[in-house]
Amino acid sequence: MQVYLDNSATTRLDERVFEKMKPYLTEKYGNASSIHFMGEENSLTLLKAKEQIGRILNCDHSNLIFTSGATESNNMVLKGVMRSNKDPEPSSGGGNHILVSAIEHPSILETAKQLKEEGFDVEYIPVDSSGVVDLTQIKKMVRPETLLISVMAVNNEIGTIQPVETIGAFARKKGILFHTDAVQAVPYKTIDIRGWNADFLSLSAHKFNGPKGVGLAYINRRVKIRPFMAGGGQEYGLRSGTHNLPGIVGMAEALRLAYEEQDEIVKKVSELSAYFWKRIQEEIEDVQLNGDLKNRNPNNLNIMFRRIEGEAILMDLSTKGICVSTGSACSSNKLQASNILKAIGLKDNDLNSNIRFTLGKFNTKEEIDYTVGALKETVARLRSFTPLK
Repeated sequence: MQVYLDNSATTRLDERVFEKMKPYLTEKYGNASSIHFMGEENSLTLLKAKEQIGRILNCDHSNLIFTSGATESNNMVLKGVMRSNKDPEPSSGGGNHILVSAIEHPSILETAKQLKEEGFDVEYIPVDSSGVVDLTQIKKMVRPETLLISVMAVNNEIGTIQPVETIGAFARKKGILFHTDAVQAVPYKTIDIRGWNADFLSLSAHKFNGPKGVGLAYINRRVKIRPFMAGGGQEYGLRSGTHNLPGIVGMAEALRLAYEEQDEIVKKVSELSAYFWKRIQEEIEDVQLNGDLKNRNPNNLNIMFRRIEGEAILMDLSTKGICVSTGSACSSNKLQASNILKAIGLKDNDLNSNIRFTLGKFNTKEEIDYTVGALKETVARLRSFTPLK
C-alpha cells in the first residue's frame, strides 16, 4: 500500500482542478499580455480568476499579484517593503525595524537574515511552549522605527494557529504594516484579508490540491514597494514575467473547491487525525505531540518518538510505502535540528526524534490503520538498538 501523509509539503492535484486547467495548456494557450484575440480572451480569464480569488479572500482583487509560489511572495513582500521604505527616522513614514516570529518558514527566516546583512534591524518574536506568538510580547518589541510585522497564520511544522486577527488589529492601530504567510491555512482556517487587517499575504496553490509553481501575494498597493524583478511590467509592474495562466486558473478553482467543501474536509480530516493520534497513544510508548494540543490545524500531527532518530523512522516508513517528513520540505534535506522545535523548548536530545504526519482530504481510515501497524513495527525495531535511559 502507498500512503501519503506529507500534505503540508505538497498535495495531490484535484482532478477537477486539472480539468479546468487543460484547455489553457492545449487550446487556449495565448499569452495573456498579447493584444490579439487569444491574448485578449486570456487577459479576461486572468481578470476573472483574480475577481474570484478576491471574493474568497475578502480583498480588493486589484491588490492580488500572481507569483510562482509563497517563497517568491514572501521574498517580494519583505525585501520590497523594507528596501523601499528604509528610513532610520520614522517621522518620515519609513523605518528600518522588522519583527518576524521565531517559527516562520525558511523563506521568511532566510529573507530576514539577508535583510539583516543589508543593515536592517531584524528581531525575532519568541513563542510559548505551544508555539503561539503572544501579542503582549509584540507590544514590548515594537519601536517607533518598526516598519513591518510578519507572523504566519498556521505553522508548517507543528500546525499551531496564530492569532493573526489580533496581531493585525494591533499593527493597524499602530500604523505598522502587517504580513502573514497563510500557506497552511487553506481550507482549515477561513482567510479574511480585510478582517485580519493584513497589508500583505502569501499563498501557494499546491498546498490546497492546486498545481505547483503558482501562488499569489496580496499587496496593499498604497504602500511603496520596489519590484522584485524587472521585465515586461506585468502585474502592475510589481511582478514581470509571462503569466502562468493554466496554473492561475487551477489555483482559483482549487481555492474555490477548498472553501466550498471546507466543512466536509475539516470534518473528515479531524476525525482521521483524532483516530490516528488515539491509536498511537494507546499502542506506542514514549510519544509526545508537539505544539498546541487544541489550537492547531486538524491535519497536523508532529509527534516525538523518544530514543529514535526521526530520519530513521522516515526512511523505514518509506520502505513500507508511507510518505512522512521530519519538518519543512524546504529544509528537510539539511540534517539539522528544527528551529521551530528549538523555539518551543524541546531538549537537545529530543530535537531529532520527531515526525510530522500531515493528512489531507484524500486520506482514508484504511491508510491510517496500515500506517499505525507499520509504525509500531518500525518503532519497536529501532528502539531495540537503543538502550533505555
